[in-house]
Amino acid sequence: MNDSVIHDLRNHQPRFRGLEAGHRACQGCGEALAARLVTESAGPDVMVANATGCLEVFTTPWPESAWRMPWAHSVFGNAAALAAGMEAALKRQGKSTKVLAFAGDGGTFDIGFQALSGMMERGHNVLFVCYDNEAYMNTGVQRSGSTPHAASTTTSPPGKARMGKRHLKKDILSIIAAHHIPYAATASVAYPSDLRKKVRRAMAVEGPTFLQVHTPCPLGWGHDSGLTVEVARLAVQTGLFPLIEMERGGVAGVMPIREIRPVTAYLKAQNRFRHLFADEARAREELEHLQALADHNIEVYGLRGEHVDRYDTEGADTLHRGGARWA
Repeated sequence: MNDSVIHDLRNHQPRFRGLEAGHRACQGCGEALAARLVTESAGPDVMVANATGCLEVFTTPWPESAWRMPWAHSVFGNAAALAAGMEAALKRQGKSTKVLAFAGDGGTFDIGFQALSGMMERGHNVLFVCYDNEAYMNTGVQRSGSTPHAASTTTSPPGKARMGKRHLKKDILSIIAAHHIPYAATASVAYPSDLRKKVRRAMAVEGPTFLQVHTPCPLGWGHDSGLTVEVARLAVQTGLFPLIEMERGGVAGVMPIREIRPVTAYLKAQNRFRHLFADEARAREELEHLQALADHNIEVYGLRGEHVDRYDTEGADTLHRGGARWA
């Protein structure tokens, strides 16, 4: 088979429409994995508005692009506004193309929240996906409204005055749910089956929807690049990042935890929390506080799995919905 025949065959192969190979993400980047899963699940007839941040930078180094779909770059704070304009224009033309907005936690929790709130309040048919790596990673690992309590960043370093970030991680899902949108959920790269199902569910809903995806950052979190999925799984298994669904402001489904792990198992896997274990006597209050946050999530959302052999979070296929279990 000569080279020209091989070339022709390659050109006729069906092409994946989404985030392709060739981007420049760090090894083990949770955000790159999440974007791939989201775009795979969203289907072919979509357009994306992408805020400034890691995802935009490592996928579109001029003059290259790793996107095989209609994609537009917005500034840091207006991905939701750009997506709303795209959706309105498509609707005016009678087209059914679904619009997705992508942003990191900085472009969602902080800088981009005003535009996001307006988009939801106006009822635009847009799926907004927050890739939550819990800091401003692209500009040097500065703390954001999503950074967990006691985490070390370049703008919340541990020292004599405090043990890392003093403030709590913003409960963005509850804030989003207060807009009474049709569907909002959390997901994790450690549970791809669950993530795909939630994307497909959001795509099927008419109106504004929201997905917060937990995406570990080996560089900013300080863990080995091969441990991204393991670290993400520990966040769920400890209760620090519960996987839940909300409809019109109320909890509609949760993923129960098969075996609840102590928060220290999650914290010790990351250098951003290592100061808590260098002087555990001094950090005892912080460790107890983080465990209390996880325990609160477990109780409030009813995350305790009743049947270990059946409700296995490793499979990511079982949720509690409306008080009844479903697979």
